[in-house]
Amino acid sequence: MALPGQQAVDYPNFKLVIVGDGGTGKTTFVKRHLTGEFEKKYEPTIGVEVHPLDFFTNCGKIRFYCWDTAGQEKFGGLRDGYYIHGQCAIIMFDVTARLTYKNVPTWHRDLCRVCENIPIVLCGNKVDVKNRQVKAKQVTFHRKKNLQYYEISAKSNYNFEKPFLYLARKLAGDANLHFVESPALAPPEVQIDMAAQQQHEQELAAAASQPLPDDDDDTFE
Repeated sequence: MALPGQQAVDYPNFKLVIVGDGGTGKTTFVKRHLTGEFEKKYEPTIGVEVHPLDFFTNCGKIRFYCWDTAGQEKFGGLRDGYYIHGQCAIIMFDVTARLTYKNVPTWHRDLCRVCENIPIVLCGNKVDVKNRQVKAKQVTFHRKKNLQYYEISAKSNYNFEKPFLYLARKLAGDANLHFVESPALAPPEVQIDMAAQQQHEQELAAAASQPLPDDDDDTFE
């Protein structure tokens, strides 16, 4: 799903919609991929920037046309034109802002109303920040809805490729698909505390074996 005037390609390409509250780091995340940033196109009528992100897999090249909202989600939701023909999606929240996680179900509902049965990744961004407000074990929404969840840090490039690899595997129907070279990424702006993050990832793994709470809200009291 290129925009008019954007070069169509003859290898597999997919419309990837990125949603989530304003300020969660969606644009920062997409712009880490330098070629996608270089070749982006802006479409003012939909209020969207589309970044073509190429990845090289063992099955050949693949392109995600990443649709980024250009900020209009701050005015309450996104128009259907943003979602239409979406083939995969990323829902992003900010682990340092609880409200952005509480709003994830709303984004998920809006997305699924237009795009049925597409692969979706939930991303908790800004895991490089010390004062984390949403703990790994409190993130349960993905388990209820059978989504993939990754902790990421856009500014440090941490786990940048994981959402794309998961979506590529789902779209290709091939669990063994893998990336054979790394995309050109902007250099890290921050360093992540890997020891602390590994602790969070262990908590996440441990939480996955626990029964789901009846209600998300009680995790934030």
